[in-house]
Amino acid sequence: MNIRTYRDKDRKALIALWQRVFPDDPPHNDPSQVITAKRAVDDLIFVTLENNSIVGAVMAGYDGHRGWLYAVAVDHAHRRNGIGRQLVRQALDALRQLGCIKANLQIRSDNAEVVTFYESLGFCIEDRISMGLNLRRPA
Repeated sequence: MNIRTYRDKDRKALIALWQRVFPDDPPHNDPSQVITAKRAVDDLIFVTLENNSIVGAVMAGYDGHRGWLYAVAVDHAHRRNGIGRQLVRQALDALRQLGCIKANLQIRSDNAEVVTFYESLGFCIEDRISMGLNLRRPA
């Protein structure tokens, strides 16, 4: 398993992976737009390669206060082989190197089966209400 920072040549394969793994994502999570916007800010996208194919990816963020994990994705055929665990560790290590002391993530309510996975990595459920606002639509 080879994990490395995303490169522009990975774009098509990463978009395809995210579309397979997250087929019901809302339009504001369109992979082509997300990748472009993220690359304008930093390099916190990591991919896992197997036989020169992208089989997993994670996008992380850091705002100077907290770190975030976004879009942790492993191709269905490659799950339960440690890829997700290694990707999360890579992202968390990158956040630590930036000075981050706390990392958060959100799990969609229809994906609750991954809670156990994140708990095995040390994450815990916090008493929070998550809210969002689509800034592309008038409030």
